[in-house]
Amino acid sequence: MVAKSSSKAKKPNKPASPPPQRKCGCMSMHYWLVEQFPQYRIAQTEIEHNFMAARRVAKTAPKKPYTISVVVHLLQAPGGAKITTSQVNAQLKTLNQDFRAQNFDRKNVPPVWKGLVADAMVEFQLATKDPSGIATSGVIYAPTNEIEFGQNDSIKDPSRGGSAAWPTDRYLNVWVGPLKDGLLGYAQFPGGPVDTDGVVISINAFGSGGTAVAPFNKGRTCTHEVGHYLNLRHIWGDTPDCSGGDSINDTPNAEGPNYGIPTFPKVTCQNGPNGDMFMNYMDYVDDEAMFMFTPEQVARMQATLDGPRRSLWS
Repeated sequence: MVAKSSSKAKKPNKPASPPPQRKCGCMSMHYWLVEQFPQYRIAQTEIEHNFMAARRVAKTAPKKPYTISVVVHLLQAPGGAKITTSQVNAQLKTLNQDFRAQNFDRKNVPPVWKGLVADAMVEFQLATKDPSGIATSGVIYAPTNEIEFGQNDSIKDPSRGGSAAWPTDRYLNVWVGPLKDGLLGYAQFPGGPVDTDGVVISINAFGSGGTAVAPFNKGRTCTHEVGHYLNLRHIWGDTPDCSGGDSINDTPNAEGPNYGIPTFPKVTCQNGPNGDMFMNYMDYVDDEAMFMFTPEQVARMQATLDGPRRSLWS
Protein backbone atom coordinates (compact mmCIF):
# COMPACT_ATOMS: atom_id res chain seq x y z
CA MET A 1 0.00 0.00 0.00
CA VAL A 2 1.33 3.44 -0.87
CA ALA A 3 0.19 6.91 0.00
CA LYS A 4 -1.13 9.35 -2.55
CA SER A 5 0.30 12.83 -2.58
CA SER A 6 -1.75 15.95 -2.04
CA SER A 7 -1.01 19.48 -3.17
CA LYS A 8 -3.05 20.88 -0.25
CA ALA A 9 -0.76 19.71 2.52
CA LYS A 10 2.24 21.95 3.15
CA LYS A 11 5.55 20.17 3.37
CA PRO A 12 8.39 21.36 5.60
CA ASN A 13 9.92 24.08 3.47
CA LYS A 14 13.13 24.91 5.26
CA PRO A 15 15.21 22.59 7.39
CA ALA A 16 16.64 23.94 10.62
CA SER A 17 20.08 25.53 10.35
CA PRO A 18 22.44 22.56 10.39
CA PRO A 19 25.73 22.09 12.23
CA PRO A 20 28.82 22.25 10.00
CA GLN A 21 28.62 18.49 9.50
CA ARG A 22 26.56 15.96 7.59
CA LYS A 23 22.81 16.66 7.64
CA CYS A 24 20.24 14.21 6.27
CA GLY A 25 16.60 15.25 6.00
CA CYS A 26 15.11 11.78 5.64
CA MET A 27 13.58 11.48 9.11
CA SER A 28 11.95 14.92 9.11
CA MET A 29 10.34 13.98 5.79
CA HIS A 30 9.28 10.65 7.28
CA TYR A 31 7.64 12.32 10.28
CA TRP A 32 5.85 14.77 7.98
CA LEU A 33 4.50 11.93 5.84
CA VAL A 34 3.35 10.07 8.95
CA GLU A 35 1.36 13.15 10.01
CA GLN A 36 -0.10 13.91 6.59
CA PHE A 37 -0.88 10.52 5.06
CA PRO A 38 -2.72 7.78 6.96
CA GLN A 39 -1.94 5.43 4.06
CA TYR A 40 1.77 5.97 4.66
CA ARG A 41 1.43 5.08 8.34
CA ILE A 42 -0.38 1.89 7.39
CA ALA A 43 2.19 1.04 4.71
CA GLN A 44 5.08 1.56 7.12
CA THR A 45 3.46 -0.72 9.69
CA GLU A 46 2.87 -3.42 7.06
CA ILE A 47 6.41 -3.15 5.70
CA GLU A 48 7.91 -3.44 9.19
CA HIS A 49 5.67 -6.39 10.04
CA ASN A 50 6.66 -8.17 6.83
CA PHE A 51 10.35 -7.57 7.51
CA MET A 52 10.08 -8.98 11.02
CA ALA A 53 8.33 -12.05 9.60
CA ALA A 54 10.93 -12.45 6.84
CA ARG A 55 13.88 -12.33 9.24
CA ARG A 56 12.49 -15.39 11.05
CA VAL A 57 12.76 -17.43 7.85
CA ALA A 58 16.13 -18.57 6.55
CA LYS A 59 16.77 -16.85 3.22
CA THR A 60 19.14 -18.11 0.57
CA ALA A 61 21.43 -15.57 -1.02
CA PRO A 62 20.14 -14.20 -4.34
CA LYS A 63 21.58 -16.02 -7.35
CA LYS A 64 22.20 -12.76 -9.18
CA PRO A 65 22.38 -9.11 -8.15
CA TYR A 66 19.32 -6.90 -7.95
CA THR A 67 19.88 -4.50 -10.87
CA ILE A 68 18.21 -1.10 -10.58
CA SER A 69 17.78 1.44 -13.39
CA VAL A 70 18.62 4.97 -12.30
CA VAL A 71 17.54 8.30 -13.77
CA VAL A 72 19.46 11.35 -12.57
CA HIS A 73 17.70 14.73 -12.70
CA LEU A 74 20.31 17.52 -12.74
CA LEU A 75 18.73 20.87 -11.82
CA GLN A 76 20.75 23.59 -13.53
CA ALA A 77 20.28 27.24 -12.59
CA PRO A 78 21.40 29.95 -15.04
CA GLY A 79 25.06 30.64 -14.40
CA GLY A 80 25.19 27.91 -11.76
CA ALA A 81 27.70 25.12 -11.45
CA LYS A 82 27.16 22.28 -13.88
CA ILE A 83 27.57 18.61 -13.13
CA THR A 84 29.39 16.70 -15.85
CA THR A 85 28.76 13.20 -17.12
CA SER A 86 32.02 12.07 -15.51
CA GLN A 87 30.72 13.22 -12.11
CA VAL A 88 27.51 11.24 -12.63
CA ASN A 89 29.53 8.18 -13.63
CA ALA A 90 31.73 8.60 -10.56
CA GLN A 91 28.64 8.53 -8.35
CA LEU A 92 27.31 5.36 -9.99
CA LYS A 93 30.72 3.74 -9.55
CA THR A 94 30.71 4.56 -5.84
CA LEU A 95 27.18 3.20 -5.38
CA ASN A 96 28.12 -0.05 -7.08
CA GLN A 97 31.31 -0.46 -5.09
CA ASP A 98 29.63 0.33 -1.77
CA PHE A 99 26.57 -1.88 -2.28
CA ARG A 100 28.73 -4.80 -3.50
CA ALA A 101 31.30 -4.38 -0.68
CA GLN A 102 34.00 -3.73 -3.27
CA ASN A 103 35.04 -0.32 -1.95
CA PHE A 104 38.80 -0.21 -1.44
CA ASP A 105 38.49 1.54 1.94
CA ARG A 106 36.63 -1.36 3.54
CA LYS A 107 40.10 -2.40 4.68
CA ASN A 108 39.80 0.38 7.26
CA VAL A 109 36.97 -1.36 9.12
CA PRO A 110 38.23 -2.25 12.63
CA PRO A 111 39.29 -5.92 12.86
CA VAL A 112 36.48 -6.74 15.29
CA TRP A 113 33.90 -5.90 12.60
CA LYS A 114 35.64 -6.99 9.39
CA GLY A 115 33.54 -10.16 9.41
CA LEU A 116 30.38 -8.04 9.32
CA VAL A 117 31.19 -6.24 6.06
CA ALA A 118 28.35 -7.42 3.82
CA ASP A 119 27.63 -7.44 0.09
CA ALA A 120 24.09 -6.14 -0.53
CA MET A 121 24.02 -7.74 -4.01
CA VAL A 122 22.52 -4.52 -5.42
CA GLU A 123 23.82 -2.91 -8.61
CA PHE A 124 22.87 0.35 -10.25
CA GLN A 125 22.94 1.34 -13.90
CA LEU A 126 21.88 4.50 -15.67
CA ALA A 127 18.62 3.92 -17.50
CA THR A 128 19.06 3.05 -21.17
CA LYS A 129 15.41 3.57 -22.14
CA ASP A 130 12.96 6.26 -21.07
CA PRO A 131 9.37 5.47 -20.00
CA SER A 132 8.32 5.40 -23.68
CA GLY A 133 11.03 2.92 -24.63
CA ILE A 134 13.22 5.51 -26.37
CA ALA A 135 16.99 5.30 -25.91
CA THR A 136 18.31 7.60 -23.18
CA SER A 137 21.50 8.38 -21.31
CA GLY A 138 19.64 8.19 -18.00
CA VAL A 139 20.62 11.78 -17.24
CA ILE A 140 18.18 14.70 -17.47
CA TYR A 141 19.54 18.23 -17.57
CA ALA A 142 16.63 20.27 -16.21
CA PRO A 143 16.98 24.07 -16.45
CA THR A 144 15.58 25.94 -13.46
CA ASN A 145 15.35 29.52 -12.24
CA GLU A 146 15.52 28.37 -8.62
CA ILE A 147 18.72 29.33 -6.83
CA GLU A 148 18.27 26.58 -4.25
CA PHE A 149 15.71 24.02 -3.13
CA GLY A 150 14.34 23.22 0.31
CA GLN A 151 12.99 20.03 1.77
CA ASN A 152 9.46 20.57 0.46
CA ASP A 153 10.00 18.40 -2.65
CA SER A 154 9.88 21.41 -4.99
CA ILE A 155 12.90 19.89 -6.75
CA LYS A 156 10.49 17.16 -7.98
CA ASP A 157 7.76 19.56 -9.15
CA PRO A 158 8.07 21.28 -12.56
CA SER A 159 5.59 23.98 -11.48
CA ARG A 160 8.05 24.98 -8.74
CA GLY A 161 11.23 24.80 -10.80
CA GLY A 162 11.87 21.09 -10.40
CA SER A 163 11.86 18.01 -12.61
CA ALA A 164 9.05 15.42 -12.66
CA ALA A 165 9.84 11.86 -11.66
CA TRP A 166 9.97 9.07 -14.17
CA PRO A 167 7.71 6.16 -13.09
CA THR A 168 8.97 5.43 -9.61
CA ASP A 169 8.02 1.76 -9.76
CA ARG A 170 10.50 1.29 -12.63
CA TYR A 171 13.31 3.75 -11.93
CA LEU A 172 15.28 4.99 -8.96
CA ASN A 173 14.91 8.75 -9.40
CA VAL A 174 17.83 10.80 -8.10
CA TRP A 175 17.44 14.59 -8.04
CA VAL A 176 20.60 16.67 -7.76
CA GLY A 177 20.61 20.41 -7.20
CA PRO A 178 21.56 23.23 -4.83
CA LEU A 179 19.94 22.61 -1.43
CA LYS A 180 19.22 25.09 1.37
CA ASP A 181 20.94 25.45 4.72
CA GLY A 182 23.64 22.86 4.28
CA LEU A 183 21.24 19.96 3.73
CA LEU A 184 23.18 17.20 1.99
CA GLY A 185 20.25 15.04 0.97
CA TYR A 186 17.12 13.14 1.87
CA ALA A 187 15.20 10.09 0.69
CA GLN A 188 11.69 8.72 0.87
CA PHE A 189 11.15 5.42 2.63
CA PRO A 190 9.05 2.83 0.76
CA GLY A 191 5.29 3.25 1.06
CA GLY A 192 5.15 7.00 0.45
CA PRO A 193 3.60 9.06 -2.37
CA VAL A 194 4.59 7.58 -5.71
CA ASP A 195 5.18 10.89 -7.50
CA THR A 196 7.85 12.01 -5.02
CA ASP A 197 9.56 8.67 -4.43
CA GLY A 198 13.33 8.73 -4.75
CA VAL A 199 16.48 10.40 -3.47
CA VAL A 200 17.60 14.05 -3.38
CA ILE A 201 21.30 14.96 -3.20
CA SER A 202 23.03 18.32 -2.87
CA ILE A 203 25.07 19.41 -5.86
CA ASN A 204 27.98 19.77 -3.40
CA ALA A 205 27.75 16.15 -2.19
CA PHE A 206 27.13 14.23 -5.41
CA GLY A 207 29.82 11.96 -6.78
CA SER A 208 33.42 13.10 -6.78
CA GLY A 209 35.23 15.92 -8.54
CA GLY A 210 33.40 18.77 -10.21
CA THR A 211 30.89 20.39 -7.86
CA ALA A 212 31.46 17.96 -4.96
CA VAL A 213 33.07 19.60 -1.93
CA ALA A 214 35.13 17.94 0.82
CA PRO A 215 34.50 16.30 3.20
CA PHE A 216 31.44 15.06 1.27
CA ASN A 217 33.10 14.52 -2.10
CA LYS A 218 33.38 10.74 -2.31
CA GLY A 219 29.78 9.90 -3.19
CA ARG A 220 28.79 8.54 0.23
CA THR A 221 25.83 10.90 0.67
CA CYS A 222 24.08 9.04 -2.14
CA THR A 223 25.06 5.69 -0.60
CA HIS A 224 23.53 6.84 2.70
CA GLU A 225 20.30 8.11 1.11
CA VAL A 226 19.82 5.04 -1.09
CA GLY A 227 20.17 3.04 2.12
CA HIS A 228 17.16 4.98 3.44
CA TYR A 229 15.33 4.45 0.15
CA LEU A 230 15.80 0.72 0.74
CA ASN A 231 14.38 1.12 4.27
CA LEU A 232 17.47 1.47 6.46
CA ARG A 233 17.38 3.79 9.48
CA HIS A 234 20.20 5.74 11.08
CA ILE A 235 22.21 3.46 13.34
CA TRP A 236 21.39 5.46 16.50
CA GLY A 237 17.64 5.20 15.93
CA ASP A 238 17.19 8.99 15.80
CA THR A 239 16.93 9.40 19.56
CA PRO A 240 19.52 11.25 21.68
CA ASP A 241 19.36 9.09 24.80
CA CYS A 242 20.12 5.48 23.81
CA SER A 243 16.41 4.63 23.88
CA GLY A 244 16.00 4.15 20.14
CA GLY A 245 17.28 1.66 17.63
CA ASP A 246 17.46 0.91 13.94
CA SER A 247 15.72 -2.51 14.10
CA ILE A 248 19.08 -4.09 13.26
CA ASN A 249 20.77 -6.43 15.75
CA ASP A 250 24.31 -6.31 14.38
CA THR A 251 24.72 -2.53 14.60
CA PRO A 252 25.47 -1.58 18.23
CA ASN A 253 23.11 0.88 19.86
CA ALA A 254 24.54 4.41 19.79
CA GLU A 255 23.77 7.59 21.70
CA GLY A 256 23.51 9.77 18.61
CA PRO A 257 25.14 10.61 15.29
CA ASN A 258 28.89 10.68 14.88
CA TYR A 259 30.53 13.43 12.85
CA GLY A 260 33.84 14.01 11.13
CA ILE A 261 36.43 11.24 11.47
CA PRO A 262 36.03 9.65 14.92
CA THR A 263 38.71 7.62 16.65
CA PHE A 264 37.93 3.95 17.29
CA PRO A 265 36.59 2.95 19.72
CA LYS A 266 33.97 5.53 20.63
CA VAL A 267 31.92 4.08 23.46
CA THR A 268 28.37 5.29 24.16
CA CYS A 269 25.21 3.60 25.47
CA GLN A 270 27.34 1.09 27.42
CA ASN A 271 28.33 -0.49 24.11
CA GLY A 272 31.98 -1.07 25.00
CA PRO A 273 34.56 -2.24 24.40
CA ASN A 274 34.02 -1.71 20.66
CA GLY A 275 31.58 1.19 20.87
CA ASP A 276 29.64 2.78 18.03
CA MET A 277 29.88 1.37 14.51
CA PHE A 278 30.48 4.89 13.24
CA MET A 279 32.07 3.65 10.02
CA ASN A 280 28.66 2.35 8.91
CA TYR A 281 27.11 4.09 5.90
CA MET A 282 24.06 4.97 8.00
CA ASP A 283 25.93 7.22 10.44
CA TYR A 284 26.83 10.89 9.85
CA VAL A 285 30.63 10.71 9.57
CA ASP A 286 32.58 12.23 6.69
CA ASP A 287 32.65 10.37 3.39
CA GLU A 288 36.17 9.09 3.97
CA ALA A 289 35.20 7.55 7.32
CA MET A 290 32.26 5.32 6.26
CA PHE A 291 32.92 1.92 4.74
CA MET A 292 30.26 -0.74 5.36
CA PHE A 293 26.79 -2.26 5.58
CA THR A 294 26.18 -5.23 7.90
CA PRO A 295 24.49 -8.58 7.13
CA GLU A 296 21.27 -7.57 8.88
CA GLN A 297 21.18 -4.26 7.05
CA VAL A 298 21.58 -6.21 3.83
CA ALA A 299 18.74 -8.53 4.85
CA ARG A 300 16.50 -5.52 5.48
CA MET A 301 17.33 -3.98 2.10
CA GLN A 302 16.78 -7.27 0.29
CA ALA A 303 13.44 -7.75 2.08
CA THR A 304 12.48 -4.31 0.76
CA LEU A 305 13.52 -5.25 -2.77
CA ASP A 306 11.59 -8.51 -2.51
CA GLY A 307 8.59 -6.63 -1.10
CA PRO A 308 7.50 -3.00 -1.61
CA ARG A 309 10.20 -2.29 -4.23
CA ARG A 310 9.85 -5.56 -6.14
CA SER A 311 8.89 -3.85 -9.41
CA LEU A 312 12.08 -1.79 -9.41
CA TRP A 313 14.69 -4.36 -10.29
CA SER A 314 15.46 -6.99 -12.89
